[in-house]
Amino acid sequence: MKRIDEFSERRKHLQYMDDDQLREYFWELTQKVVEPLLKLGYENTSPSIERSVLLRMGFSSIEAKPIVDEALTRGLLSHGAGNIVYKLAKRERIGIREAGLALANGQKWDEAVSLFSEAL
Repeated sequence: MKRIDEFSERRKHLQYMDDDQLREYFWELTQKVVEPLLKLGYENTSPSIERSVLLRMGFSSIEAKPIVDEALTRGLLSHGAGNIVYKLAKRERIGIREAGLALANGQKWDEAVSLFSEAL
């Protein structure tokens, strides 16, 4: 099977561009490719990502799992598990660790839900 060399045909729209124009065109195309990926990252999350956030906040995996599971069950996961813990701590005027442990133990979920009820 013979390969059809279409390089000269496919590059016609590029042949009169100088280096600066080519560079600009490259970054324009790169932006078009990356935009959907960034949008997915900003608009979507997953339980594993949220557990990872809680781990970075200082919670153990054993503490993070029930927080994420309950946030998922209550439809709050899209707000972010770390955000839930942070806002609850701020509202209750307690430490972040204390708020997270309360949530992990099944407490203060009604308060957490009320923080985001207008967004639901």
